[in-house]
Amino acid sequence: MKETLNALIEHRVLSREQAREVLIGIAGGAYNQSQIAAFLTVYMMRSITTEELEGFRDALLELCKAVDLNGGEVIDLCGTGGDGKNTFNISTLASFVTAGAGIPVAKHGNYGVSSHCGSSNVLEFLGVKFSDDADFLNRCIDKAGISILHAPLFHPAMKNVAPIRRELGVKTFFNMLGPMVNPAFPKYQMVGVFNLELARIYGYLYQNTDKTYSILHALDGYDEISLTGKAKRISNQEEATLSPEDFGLEALSPEAIGGGESIEEAAGIFLKVLQGRGTAAQEAVVCANAGVAIATARNVSPKAGYEMAVESLKSGAGLDRLRTLQELSR
Repeated sequence: MKETLNALIEHRVLSREQAREVLIGIAGGAYNQSQIAAFLTVYMMRSITTEELEGFRDALLELCKAVDLNGGEVIDLCGTGGDGKNTFNISTLASFVTAGAGIPVAKHGNYGVSSHCGSSNVLEFLGVKFSDDADFLNRCIDKAGISILHAPLFHPAMKNVAPIRRELGVKTFFNMLGPMVNPAFPKYQMVGVFNLELARIYGYLYQNTDKTYSILHALDGYDEISLTGKAKRISNQEEATLSPEDFGLEALSPEAIGGGESIEEAAGIFLKVLQGRGTAAQEAVVCANAGVAIATARNVSPKAGYEMAVESLKSGAGLDRLRTLQELSR
């Protein structure tokens, strides 16, 4: 690690294979906490290269506990986090709305590191069971249309990094990796990223896979469609800009999509939205993101996907998916 750190301090970059080897070493306990913290800090000071991110991804996928869900015919809706915006749990809510529209979802998530409340925090609070048992997870897909893949259960090799990330409390390159290392290897993926540079890197990496994908970045800094302005969407077919008007909506204020200051508050917002008691702004932003996920999996326009998402939310189908998941978790 000393040699690697010296190379990085001298502004050199790692090859794909070097990056893979370092992460396997971290996972195997080859380095101490100070070395790992120093390594993570380098990537807070400079941009990660495509080859480095690719190598880190290779290592995590190699080491993960893979699970077969519906033969891979599932979609993941996952943001990198780290945008510093403290929104409510938009992509997690959009996952239930997407499942309510009949599209199987394998939601990869974790506890919040750089935010008040990650997807795992709110789902755990609401009584959803985390498991790595393939039979249970496939039962969730069959009955509820959605399975929750709590990242630490599938990436046990990262136990050496988790406490350091918590203590640092800021985004690291592991935020960038999260959406790319879903252990169900989903065929469809909607990813939100916190800057445009990372959106381009993701676009390059996903071009070299067999996934059908949409990569999202709101141009005012959100790692999802925020409806506070325009968002970039990079997909298999095109690179385009989405505006609120494309969904038949008006622009929202940032305050309208703010999250809670506690897990309890975040869970309260979560339930209200699924119960149809959320604000118009909250419902709109959830359905816009679910709409793009539906568009990705069903090859329809984002507007058509949005209309299907609204139907899922208004009919209570999204709420039904949560209730079923809670029942299965008992």
